[in-house]
Amino acid sequence: MAKKILMVLTSHSALGDTGKMTGFWLEEFAAPYYVFLDAGAAITLASPQGGQPPLDPKSDDPSAQTDATRRFKADAAAQKTLAHTHQLAEVSAADFDAVFYPGGHGPLWDLAEDKHSIALIEQLLAAGKPVAAVCHAPAVLRHPKTPDGQPVVRGKNVTGFTNTEEAAAGLTDIVPFLVEDMLKKNGGQYSKAGDWQPHVLNDGLLITGQNPASSEPAAQALLKKLG
Repeated sequence: MAKKILMVLTSHSALGDTGKMTGFWLEEFAAPYYVFLDAGAAITLASPQGGQPPLDPKSDDPSAQTDATRRFKADAAAQKTLAHTHQLAEVSAADFDAVFYPGGHGPLWDLAEDKHSIALIEQLLAAGKPVAAVCHAPAVLRHPKTPDGQPVVRGKNVTGFTNTEEAAAGLTDIVPFLVEDMLKKNGGQYSKAGDWQPHVLNDGLLITGQNPASSEPAAQALLKKLG
């Protein structure tokens, strides 16, 4: 049986009140998507609002392109799938073996606070199914709790976009919260590699990656966990 993997993308496009656009980061979607596709997984895409998720324009810069993003640009079928994401409220944790959250700044505003995402994560973890998130997407772990009411990251080895990476992006004062600070505050055993270096942690059912360079290895770690 093909493994069923849900990928959840942001629907949020406003970068705070800067007047600039944000959304999901192309590499963090494309690299995992092809890791899963090439492994024969059945992929379903969802977002809070459904339809086409907003792409962070910076992730479309020539300097940000990778083999995976170039493959996506030439893949009409994948583009069509991305343009028609399911509404998150309509998907059920019971239908999937795992979830993967690509980052970009968008999730800090919507997915971190989305009740359907929070419930999905809690239900998957309670069912013994893995949850993976990369870069800014560990923001989605802000509110989910274990059955005994503890933050799901408490005591877990986790990572996510670092305070120094956020400072380098010039957005420390724009974002609603810093991923590194939130994970520590919630009791996570946070660690990081150098800025922009791949760093993936795997603890129990949680898989977290630090930055865009961590998206492909995070996806591979999820596949490995699924066996």
